[in-house]
Amino acid sequence: MPQNLKKELAALGQTVLVLQGGGALGAYQIGVYQALQEAGVEPDWVIGTSIGAINAALIAGNAPGQRLNALREFWRRVEHGKVFDGPLANLFSPMRTMSAVMAGIPSFFTPNPLAFMGQRMPLGPEAAGYYSVEPLRNTLTDLVDFDLINAGPVRLTVGAVSVRTSEMHYFDSRDTPLDVRHVLASGALPPAFPAVRIDDELYWDGGIVSNTPVEAVFDDNPRQNAIVFAVHLWSPHGTEPKSIWEVTNRQKDIQYSSRAHAHIKRQRQLHKLRHIVQRLAQLVPESEVPVEELTKLSCYGCATQMHVVRLLTPQLEHEDHTKDVDFSPRGIRKRWEAGYAHTSEMLNKAPWRAAADPLEGFILHEAIAGEIVDAAGT
Repeated sequence: MPQNLKKELAALGQTVLVLQGGGALGAYQIGVYQALQEAGVEPDWVIGTSIGAINAALIAGNAPGQRLNALREFWRRVEHGKVFDGPLANLFSPMRTMSAVMAGIPSFFTPNPLAFMGQRMPLGPEAAGYYSVEPLRNTLTDLVDFDLINAGPVRLTVGAVSVRTSEMHYFDSRDTPLDVRHVLASGALPPAFPAVRIDDELYWDGGIVSNTPVEAVFDDNPRQNAIVFAVHLWSPHGTEPKSIWEVTNRQKDIQYSSRAHAHIKRQRQLHKLRHIVQRLAQLVPESEVPVEELTKLSCYGCATQMHVVRLLTPQLEHEDHTKDVDFSPRGIRKRWEAGYAHTSEMLNKAPWRAAADPLEGFILHEAIAGEIVDAAGT
């Protein structure tokens, strides 16, 4: 592990942890956080969508010494299908999935009997879902200190989408007090879970619009220098599927990787242009342009620099399109261990140390299974 890593990263700016949505795949994020914590790195800002919002709230809503315990307890409570675990777990995967669909998952969600009476059954806007998430509400209330979130040093942002306008909305503890509703709204994936009402507006899972909420960092005002660890649970890279089974799995990966590559490409262009504007403004003699006009134009420039480390989760052995509902003890353990190992390897390689173009405001470092594949951000 690099020496004095905490001090080294602090010199780059604020530390931001961005957590993608992905159901049971979210166990990978716990391994990521554990590796960061053991290296002495705690986030200044945590951003999440869906299961990422839940993990983010557990981090921001607990003191540093209790965060890993809270995460561990949450994932212990939502374990499911232990009876199907063991050496032959892969053979029993369909039965485990069917059990979750029919009976729900403890401390997370339970079936809504009325919803199974027919799709046209009038349930009401805040109950129109196949499952109730009251167990999750109770679990989060028990494990997350929202008073600490609203007064504490760690900023929390969770993404949800307005049912009425289809617009993405980021609820930010810097700007408004957050409570359990905001986290539930970020994870209200239809039609499984019902929408959540906040200030007379209904919200669904932010992953419908943006499952990788990195734009919350890039569009922040004011922008700050930062080291951003963005944890992707759905791989944007994959092989050609050879069966319908593989097609379904790859389709899900593509759908929920959420145009992350396009977002990042756009942001890199924007940040470079901001640096260019800043540099050009410095080259203009004051005698050539009125000061007020030059000041106004130079405001479009920006000298901030962000190192973005994209941690891309690889496809683990025997995973298929039901992986996001695999809350088995074995599945959770494997993803947790993978997140820890991959992040530890990435931290050892410290990709942000690589030389970068001074005009780049957005420096990308991609890591797949801990292996740096784009260290220079080219």
